[in-house]
Amino acid sequence: MAVKIRLKRLGKIRSPHYRIVVMDSRTKRDGRAIEEIGKYHPKNDPSFIEVNSERAQYWLSVGAQPTEAVVAILKRTGDWQSFSGDSSPSGVEPQKEKKDKLAAFNAALADTSDEPSVAAFSSRKKAEEAAPAAEPAAETAADEAGETSSEA
Repeated sequence: MAVKIRLKRLGKIRSPHYRIVVMDSRTKRDGRAIEEIGKYHPKNDPSFIEVNSERAQYWLSVGAQPTEAVVAILKRTGDWQSFSGDSSPSGVEPQKEKKDKLAAFNAALADTSDEPSVAAFSSRKKAEEAAPAAEPAAETAADEAGETSSEA
């Protein structure tokens, strides 16, 4: 019996989800599988890949033939390199932990005080406020200079 490792399609019309399965090569695409060894969700961002490495290595060692798509997935997870003895690195970096947005928001709230900050004003408004303040100072200086010259 020829055994293949291939993808079994699940999901809605434009939202495919695949299971990586081991099945007889003569069965239908979505037919009965011998064993399910992983999952692949290509529409997630980033795409979700989960492979039971131990079972994949077992089925590859007993002669199961992977399809091209499954070989690409196994290369991404590093299982193909360990099976073939290839020393090239796997194509996937582990995902970083996402920042907890709620905790960051609460920390930012705790840092702020009830007093309004001066930095909220734009530079244009500051320039407009500074210009009228400079004009009266210039006028008073001119008035003082004019009064002293007329008195003399």
